[in-house]
Amino acid sequence: MSLMRYLKYPFWLFYRIWFYILVALPIIVLLPILLISISREKWYPFFMRLARFWSRFILHGMGFRLKIEKQQELVKGKSYMLIANHTSMIDIMLMLVTVTNHPFVFVGKKELAKIPLFGFFYRKTCILVDRSDAKSRQAVFKSAQRRLNSGLSICIFPEGLVPEENIILDKFKDGAFRLAINHQIPLVPVTFHDNKKRFSYIFFSGGPGLLRVTIHPFIETEGLTTESTARVRDEARNIILKTLENDQKKKAVQGK
Repeated sequence: MSLMRYLKYPFWLFYRIWFYILVALPIIVLLPILLISISREKWYPFFMRLARFWSRFILHGMGFRLKIEKQQELVKGKSYMLIANHTSMIDIMLMLVTVTNHPFVFVGKKELAKIPLFGFFYRKTCILVDRSDAKSRQAVFKSAQRRLNSGLSICIFPEGLVPEENIILDKFKDGAFRLAINHQIPLVPVTFHDNKKRFSYIFFSGGPGLLRVTIHPFIETEGLTTESTARVRDEARNIILKTLENDQKKKAVQGK
């Protein structure tokens, strides 16, 4: 192992600790306002504005620069199904600052609710799922339906779990696509290009730099039935996969 890599370990240790400080600090400072914002479901859009401030505070505090390409704009007041690749703890923050004109609800794994402080608000504002429990998965559909009926959008990371480091994009589960078809709402594929490089789940890794996001053209579901779930799922996955593969090809060319 090179000397330079050894010298990076103290930086990586501080960088991870700094991240958790940035996560906790705004929550502590804004705690009374946050508690009020989640006390009624109709105040959820206000909570989302606070959550976006929290996200920007973290991302900029970590030294990240954002470059967001929108190949199609979301229409205000319309519901969507947002999907993205999942590689990092900053995926949630980046989605919040990418989709700024729409209040949406995350569907996420229940394990995150165990994180101190953050987990409390995660549990109160997100739709939690235990993927090993069929009843839990069914409850997600009912909760998502209620949120969609109230005019919100839904965000799901369809890989289900964060894939191994060597997997560029794991298989997609059907849930997000069935929900979109059942509610006849557009699917919005989103690619996070650099999250794994900048802040993956590997403790000693990452660093400040550019975070690129692409909002791809939407996949319409109007008129489709659940029989089209697999086709729509594969179409959405291929859009994100090809984008990530192109990134790798460009990186390989630049490295020559």
